Amino acid sequence: MEFVVWGGAALSAIGLCGIIYSIVAVTRAKRANLPDEELRARISRVLPINLAALFVSMIGLMAVIVGVMLG
Repeated sequence: MEFVVWGGAALSAIGLCGIIYSIVAVTRAKRANLPDEELRARISRVLPINLAALFVSMIGLMAVIVGVMLG
């Protein structure tokens, strides 16, 4: 079950990279002093990436837990 743990850790790392990307993208958009509509448009483009990254990270952490418990 070691491969499940390492696979889950890899998924969690990929999800963490996506979350960091989302934070950086939203921070850049806020610092750009854009009009309200443009700011909302940029944030709405980043939202699906953020949700997907959270999902991948959650699946990875679940895989790590299952691998450790079966392990």
